[in-house]
Amino acid sequence: MSEEETCPLCGRVLGTVNIDRHHLIPKTYKGKEQFPIHKICHRKIHSTLSERELHHSYHTWEALRAHEDIQAFIAWVANKPPGFHTRTFTSNSKKQRR
Repeated sequence: MSEEETCPLCGRVLGTVNIDRHHLIPKTYKGKEQFPIHKICHRKIHSTLSERELHHSYHTWEALRAHEDIQAFIAWVANKPPGFHTRTFTSNSKKQRR
């Protein structure tokens, strides 16, 4: 029996639907390596942090999971099934930085 692949952000099983690929170093900064991640987790990252913030401060899974908004999201999504998806809203702190 093989281990099921898990999402590197939330730690839940990935499943087979609503999966995206995330660049820890954004493509705009020449990032090439991609990781499978739940679509809802991917959207949360990009609704919370700018490309510049991702490049400079949040280019590791540990740094992403340490962000206060991401921590709250992970706690919320923890008991949802692997294919769960819903609309993701842009955080107020990101809106204020625009």
